[in-house]
Amino acid sequence: MTTTKNKKSGLGKGLSALLQHSDNDAGNSEIAPVGSITNIPVANIQANPFQPRMDFEDEPLRELSNSIKTHGVIQPITVRKMGRDKYQIISGERRTRATMMAGLDRIPAYIRVARDQEMLEMAIVENLHRENLNALEIAQSYQRLIEECNLKHEELSDRVGKDRSTVSNYLRLLKLPEEIQLALKLKQITMGHAKAILALDDITDQLTLLKRITDENLSVRKAEELTKTLHETATDTSSTNTVYEKIDLKAYSQFQQSLSNKFGVPVTLKASKSGGSLQFVFEDVKQLEKLIARLA
Repeated sequence: MTTTKNKKSGLGKGLSALLQHSDNDAGNSEIAPVGSITNIPVANIQANPFQPRMDFEDEPLRELSNSIKTHGVIQPITVRKMGRDKYQIISGERRTRATMMAGLDRIPAYIRVARDQEMLEMAIVENLHRENLNALEIAQSYQRLIEECNLKHEELSDRVGKDRSTVSNYLRLLKLPEEIQLALKLKQITMGHAKAILALDDITDQLTLLKRITDENLSVRKAEELTKTLHETATDTSSTNTVYEKIDLKAYSQFQQSLSNKFGVPVTLKASKSGGSLQFVFEDVKQLEKLIARLA
């Protein structure tokens, strides 16, 4: 297969008519004007440092690559000009990766000028509309906009086209323990589950609920019901006494987990005015009878 044939197969139908530089210029240094749609070498393209997506799944990427081999790149990527013939991706990193995987050396691109803040904003908005970002990636992207672009929550909600409450809910995910953030990233739990967990203030309760959700494949509604139960229990045993400050429950988390594994039910440690309590949480009579048998 000749190089010319490879290049032609990389274009979408009708797209070649929009390109301002023909493939005959391949041997020359590329000087593509800003504002044009141009067929540029993938070797001259740098990744987007503001890319909010952290993981690109192999199978969907292979499917896109096979599609590009057959139909070409239907929609041009967007890049910013970095030098005479150097470009940086604004949006379309997935299409660029798939194009390289397909063995093509050129890709259609819309060229523009952008500042770093605009790059970050455009990359996030592009991915929110086009990519299946997980909830944690969205939250981390929102946080970057706030920190690096000095945006307030109201400004951020305007930029991404979301209600302020929605933006705030995503940002709250970053306050969850690492175990819960990882479960969210791996899609072991949904955003709805995470919101139910966030309703709990105690880390032990949060981790207990996470275990119940993943072990028992609980629905969001069931998770919300358990949240209410755990919240009521925490209210009954909560204390403003300094005794709570002196008891480091985190130091016993490994012991708590080993008990949970041994008896097959969630185990929680609670602090109270008188010291605290160790609780075994069961769901039904059958589970209670098994627990009693093991304790006996």
